[in-house]
Amino acid sequence: MEKGMKLKVRKELDGRQQSNIIKLKGSLISKGYTEIIHILDQDDEFHINSFDIEMGTAGEVQEFITAFIAKENLTDSVSIYK
Repeated sequence: MEKGMKLKVRKELDGRQQSNIIKLKGSLISKGYTEIIHILDQDDEFHINSFDIEMGTAGEVQEFITAFIAKENLTDSVSIYK
């Protein structure tokens, strides 16, 4: 595993947004992209969620996350943190 991905997640979310972000994280785990997601406070507005991924899967994982964010209209709630 390599330390590879971070998500920036807004703290103030409505119920639908919360549910969809939980689905995103659950999907990352159930698809075998990661085993655990670590959550840290960035500031008053955002959490940073970081997780390890397999070597060579960063592009695939990033595509999955980007598609999920677009499909569930979460662009204001979560983003890939670089």
